[in-house]
Amino acid sequence: MMRKLTLTLHYAVLIAIALTTIVPFVWMVMTSLHAPNAQIPTMQTLFRPDRLHFENYKYVLTFGELPVWRFALNSLITTTGVVVFQLIICSLAAYAFARMEFRGRDLLFFIFLLTMMIPAQVLIVPLFVTVQKFGWLDTYLGLIVPYPYLSTAFGTFLLRQYFLTIPRALDDAARVDGCGDLRILCHVILPSAKPALATVAAFAFIWTWTDFYWPLLATSSTTMRTLEVGLSIFSDAYSGTRWSLQMTAAVIVLVPVLIVFLAMQRFFIRGAVMTGIKG
Repeated sequence: MMRKLTLTLHYAVLIAIALTTIVPFVWMVMTSLHAPNAQIPTMQTLFRPDRLHFENYKYVLTFGELPVWRFALNSLITTTGVVVFQLIICSLAAYAFARMEFRGRDLLFFIFLLTMMIPAQVLIVPLFVTVQKFGWLDTYLGLIVPYPYLSTAFGTFLLRQYFLTIPRALDDAARVDGCGDLRILCHVILPSAKPALATVAAFAFIWTWTDFYWPLLATSSTTMRTLEVGLSIFSDAYSGTRWSLQMTAAVIVLVPVLIVFLAMQRFFIRGAVMTGIKG
């Protein structure tokens, strides 16, 4: 009886936590389906609009004064570039720290991890000056290469922990066949580390897609704005009014993140558990 009571209590707490996460999203989606000039819905009116106004999404996506599709393309290019760079750099660094033997490796890895304590805001000014000196402002290179969240410390730590769980016998067998370090990484380690790679890619995607601060500083023209920054202009245009249209813009930004997370959820959970990241 005590075990059943404890299990019931645990499930009740988990359900309460899940509701606190889901309810704001439900409120946002339902608000986006109200009339454009409707007042902020209350609990009595949230699920009872006059009708479902799906045309709000068409209005936002085809908004004449803002090229929303261009914003989406910029976000897609930037996010893809950051994810690719993150995976390449983190994989190479993690392999070196997990498999290669050299003097001061553990100390260097410790110092490398200390960079995680540096707030991204501290890097904004030097990054901006560097991008300006290279002439990368308002370009894709300026959005991707020096991206503040292209911090390899977290991704390297996660991949290193996973690489350590892969038996070294696989490396030895590959070396007998004449493989070098790079071929071992590409043909032995990475195929065995798909869950960890998916976890790093998911984090990089979410951080980049939803970031606002750096794209705002690194771009000045409307055609180079990302979706997060571009739709903020739309929200400012209707500040305090037309809540349904503002919530529609928010849903458009959030849906790709949910799709990526749900698609990688299985790998994400497995990768986090195998690398010892909990909580």
